[in-house]
Amino acid sequence: MSIAAEPFAEQEGLRARVALGQAEVVIVLGASALVAVHLLDDSFVQREAGTTVADHLFSGLVPLAFVAAAAVGYTRLRPGRRAAVAVLLGIAGIVTGAVEPAFYGPKEGLSGDDYSGLLAAAAGASLILVAGVTAWRGRRLGDSHVWRYGRRLLLAAAWLLGLFFVVFPLSLSYGFTHVARTGTATGDLGAPYESVAFDASDGLRLSGWFVPSKNGATVIVYPGKRGTQKHARMLVRNGFGVLVFDRRGEGASEGDPNALGWGFDRDLRGALDYLRGRDDVDAERVGGLGLSVGGEAFLQTAAETTAVKAVVSDGAGSRSVREDTVHVHAGKLPEIAISGVMTAGMALFSNRLPPQNLKDLAGRITTTPVFFIYATKGAGGEENTPDYYAAARGRKQIWLVETTHTHGLTTRPLDYERRVVRFFDRALRG
Repeated sequence: MSIAAEPFAEQEGLRARVALGQAEVVIVLGASALVAVHLLDDSFVQREAGTTVADHLFSGLVPLAFVAAAAVGYTRLRPGRRAAVAVLLGIAGIVTGAVEPAFYGPKEGLSGDDYSGLLAAAAGASLILVAGVTAWRGRRLGDSHVWRYGRRLLLAAAWLLGLFFVVFPLSLSYGFTHVARTGTATGDLGAPYESVAFDASDGLRLSGWFVPSKNGATVIVYPGKRGTQKHARMLVRNGFGVLVFDRRGEGASEGDPNALGWGFDRDLRGALDYLRGRDDVDAERVGGLGLSVGGEAFLQTAAETTAVKAVVSDGAGSRSVREDTVHVHAGKLPEIAISGVMTAGMALFSNRLPPQNLKDLAGRITTTPVFFIYATKGAGGEENTPDYYAAARGRKQIWLVETTHTHGLTTRPLDYERRVVRFFDRALRG
């Protein structure tokens, strides 16, 4: 009886394996479809205000092509490779789906493509679970223990390196191009302000606040309405007019966000045009104080136009791998590798090429006075500031502050105010 039952047991085992394989394919294809739906929703259906379908062609179509190719080729792969594809699809679903709901949801509630994003994130989690089951079922058991566990250790090391040098920077670049500060309802600029709106040089509508000048000079403090208020109060206290505004993709301003500041020079050129059109602003006495990415954007703007008559660049650092390779040594190679992948990801998800090297741009500043400020404990790339200073060919000065990134006014308030106000007095007021 036992001999006769063996073929039936084998047949039942085969059926169970086939059913399990069919369930795996159904889950993977269904989850991939949910991720693809969210990518379509995010890029082409529920876009950021002021953007068009053409603005998202690469950031939408390239990830969609990856998801489609992975789903179509999934069944042709061996178990180990299927598990790898499922993990990558799962990470893509979680990152693209969960970033915006996790960031904006607690502050503003869910809206727009957040709902399709949550479905994509859930699909991504299911894909990772499927990957674990597939890898376990497809593990090799016939090899010797030494080769079997040695191979698994090598695979684990390869996965860790891939996650650190590829998946992590790509995930960061996605977040940097999809989330930004939410709106700032009210502010304290040290004087009554006027709510204003104007167009960036590429047509996006930007929202800001303006305080008229008492000494004849006006300064744009950038970026944003929130983090610039302390610096704005310092300038207003000394009689300067001040314009602060939400950068593109932030608060009430239109456009896609970009945490590394790509395209922010277009915001500043629009702000300069707006100020030149006001009767209460002297166009020959307009300067800029840029913090972090704002300092980088002002350096680029000063290299492209003479409309800004004086610039304080506080905390300028690195916007892409182009600045991260200003100084190259063996210990910096891992950082450069991560920066290279992140730069490629930023280019993909922002639909634009990386901006020019800030050192090269600084070399094109010939007439605009520039005051470079940088911290002893600065952010990434801030140690390049002396190189930017050396490259600039006009009137210039530099100050190294014993502080953290852009916190000179907090750490050394009297010294910071004295130096910055004196610089603007000389450059804008003669």
